[in-house]
Amino acid sequence: MHRVFVDERKWIDEDRFQHMLAFCMLLPGPEAQQLATYIGWRLRGWAGALIAGWMFVIPGALIVLALSWLYVSYGDVPLVAAAFDGIKCAVVALVAEALIKVGKRALKTNIALWVAVAAFLALVLGAPFPLVIITAGLIGTISPATFGARTGTSSEEGAKEPVRRGALSQATLWLILWLAPPALIALTLGTNHVLFQIALVFSILACVTFGGAYALLAYLTAETATRGWLTTEQMIDGLGLAETTPGPLILVNEFVGYLAGHNAGGLALAGAAIALWCTFAPSFVWIFAGAPYAERLQHNPRAAGALAAITAAVLGVIAKLALFFATHALFARQVHLGPTELPDPTSGIWWMVALALAAGAALIRFKANLLLVLAACALAGLAAHASGL
Repeated sequence: MHRVFVDERKWIDEDRFQHMLAFCMLLPGPEAQQLATYIGWRLRGWAGALIAGWMFVIPGALIVLALSWLYVSYGDVPLVAAAFDGIKCAVVALVAEALIKVGKRALKTNIALWVAVAAFLALVLGAPFPLVIITAGLIGTISPATFGARTGTSSEEGAKEPVRRGALSQATLWLILWLAPPALIALTLGTNHVLFQIALVFSILACVTFGGAYALLAYLTAETATRGWLTTEQMIDGLGLAETTPGPLILVNEFVGYLAGHNAGGLALAGAAIALWCTFAPSFVWIFAGAPYAERLQHNPRAAGALAAITAAVLGVIAKLALFFATHALFARQVHLGPTELPDPTSGIWWMVALALAAGAALIRFKANLLLVLAACALAGLAAHASGL
């Protein structure tokens, strides 16, 4: 996005891009789609925002929809299942890579490290994900200086964003549009229906998930397992599929909605559609409501402190996700530590452990191409199946 918007098309300058990105990181939900929406809004008002925001999502969503159908139709074929065993190893490596990337950005101070550790332990002990994120944000708001938070700078230091006409009315409109489908489902099918529950889960995620798709996955994986929508193995497979497609990684939500609807009996397309809607429609509310005043928020030390603290907590969230995925992908049995499952060391699937380590080295140490690593791991899974492992 930086290369196209700043270097090639010169729609915005470097300072403005960094300011927009920092503002979107303060918002819950998919920050990449929000950045596209924000830039579209700045260039062409609300129409530009709608075009940029949805065209950022729709092509990848169509591909994930096709892959979800293929997965449901052919995922149990032995050779396909073997390839996914290899892809699971790549997914574990991907989450480990994300942990390192976020760690470099988050651990600026000792207090940030302690927040990350506390978030990890709280989740291990069963604390709700939204509570962990909200608590971290409050800590950062109260004491921003302890996190080394800095307010943003731009070439328009101290200036106010232009208040585009109709921004507030557009935010109100999109709030109504976002909530209308869940309300209609509740009135016609009831609040216990799977489609309303999908809408509810993804609407909550749209309001409380900060720090990118990997932070979302920790909460989503727990929710899907609790509700019986997907197994942990299916969730890991879905992440592998989403990693192979263009578009934001958060399109894994569509895969979850598809399988949840499918498992409920013939509601796969409806489940995918409501998951997509409740994931991406809220972004338009946040952008239209906040972008006209983003300059003031960007230079607010309490907002910067909240972002820094939440980023530190997200590190703990991703560490919990890495533990969870590794436990279920690489070990045949688990042992319980309170509400958390840990790997049984005697049940390791050692060729998968070795493959995960090799994939991690390729991604983290040698910066290998992601699609090549996924393909190599899939081929390794097929080779392990052929050799009887």
